[in-house]
Amino acid sequence: MRRAQVTRNTLETQINVSLNLDGTGKAMLQTGVPFLDHMLDQIARHGMLDLEVIAKGDLHIDAHHTVEDIGITLGQAFAQAIGDKKGLRRYGHAYVPLDEALSRVVLDLSGRPGLVFNVDFSRARIGDFDVDLIHEFFQGFINHALMTLHIDNLSGRNAHHQAETIFKAFGRALRTAATPDPAASGIIPSTKGTL
Repeated sequence: MRRAQVTRNTLETQINVSLNLDGTGKAMLQTGVPFLDHMLDQIARHGMLDLEVIAKGDLHIDAHHTVEDIGITLGQAFAQAIGDKKGLRRYGHAYVPLDEALSRVVLDLSGRPGLVFNVDFSRARIGDFDVDLIHEFFQGFINHALMTLHIDNLSGRNAHHQAETIFKAFGRALRTAATPDPAASGIIPSTKGTL
C-alpha cells in the first residue's frame, strides 16, 4: 500500500498529513491558509492522490512557517509512501496552461534534493498570500521527498493563474513519476541500483 501518515509538531506548527498515492484525487484540507488549500487541492486532483492536511500554525505572525512546514511534512509523507522506488517511471513532466499562463514542471525521483524555480510572479501577493511562500513550500517538499524539481513559468500576467498552473503541473508530473512502469517491474530505475 502506497500510503503514509506523518505528524510534525514544532513550537511554530502542528501538522498532520495523510497521503494515498493510489487515490482518486480527493482532498481534505484545513491549513488555515485558504490559498494554500486551493493549491494543495490542485496537487491532489491532478496527481490523482488522496490527501489530508490538518495544520495549525503561528498565523498571527505570518504564513511562512505553516506553508514551509506543510511542504516539509508532505515531502516526508511522499518519501514514505513511495518506498524503495522499484518499478517506478522515476521521471515526470507536465505542461499546464490556464488562460494566458503556462507552466512546465519536470521532476526526477532521484534521491537528491534539488530545486530550480524560474517564476517571475506578476505581483507579490495573491489576496493575502505572499507568493514567495510558493518557493518555500516546494523547497521544503523536495528537501524531504529527496527529488529534483524544475519549475518554469513560461508565461502569465495573472499571478493566481501562474500559481495554479505550477501546482497543477506539479501534481501531473508527480503522478507520472510515481506510476509503476510495467517494463521495469521490480527494478530500481537507476544504473546505480539505488535511488
